[in-house]
Amino acid sequence: MNPHDRLSHVKAIYFDLDDTLCGYWNASKAGLRKTFELHPVVGKSTDELVEAWGHVFQKFSPGLKDNRDLYESYLTSGKETRTLQMRYTLEHLGVSDADHAERWSECYMEQRDAHLVLFDDAKQVLDSLKGRYPLGLITNGPADIQNQEVDTLGIRSYFDNIYIEGEMRVGKPHMEVFERAALAVHCAPDELLMVGNSFGHDITPAMEFGWATVWIRRDSDVPPSSKSGLPEPVPTEGPMPTMIVSSLIEMLPFLNR
Repeated sequence: MNPHDRLSHVKAIYFDLDDTLCGYWNASKAGLRKTFELHPVVGKSTDELVEAWGHVFQKFSPGLKDNRDLYESYLTSGKETRTLQMRYTLEHLGVSDADHAERWSECYMEQRDAHLVLFDDAKQVLDSLKGRYPLGLITNGPADIQNQEVDTLGIRSYFDNIYIEGEMRVGKPHMEVFERAALAVHCAPDELLMVGNSFGHDITPAMEFGWATVWIRRDSDVPPSSKSGLPEPVPTEGPMPTMIVSSLIEMLPFLNR
């Protein structure tokens, strides 16, 4: 089935947030640099501090959900894990300073939020689709941070349903998230569309549940921890999304409602 036929059946659309609608990693990298400039470490350049943060992030982030107590704290608020990440970064540099880690943590949160912006194509697409389809948001992350992002971006009014990992106590790619989203709009799987940037968290599970999918691949979707400096590669085998796009506007001609 070609994209036009597949998307013509869509009756409700769910979006991911970070690096789908807004430039999270752009904001993260700008926030880190500003934080390290405002609160330097003697003898270390800003580039070295960003590199150290990325090195620690690679080790710290994947195991977060395996630590039940830490993950429970993270679901409600990003503060504890954010501050731990900063403390581990300092320790990686041979510095033990809890106060400095706390300053970094608070400054980074503020600076990341200050640099967060909605992508131009996202604004156009939300404006075009609002009122034509029920729209929803499905985003992983702490309840406080994800709500802060939604309000910073001023996009809450676009969405009929907003599902945040921290509030649900479960996140993508778990089946419960997609089942709850489908029930909220009273749609069959083939009437739903998931739009997201993560192949593993957004696209693969949505395809498994029978949804149409649009995979947005942006050049800016590169974390500070990246070694390649490139966005997530396209798989060479297995099921593929309904569409792969570099701008959300590309999907609009295929939506008829």
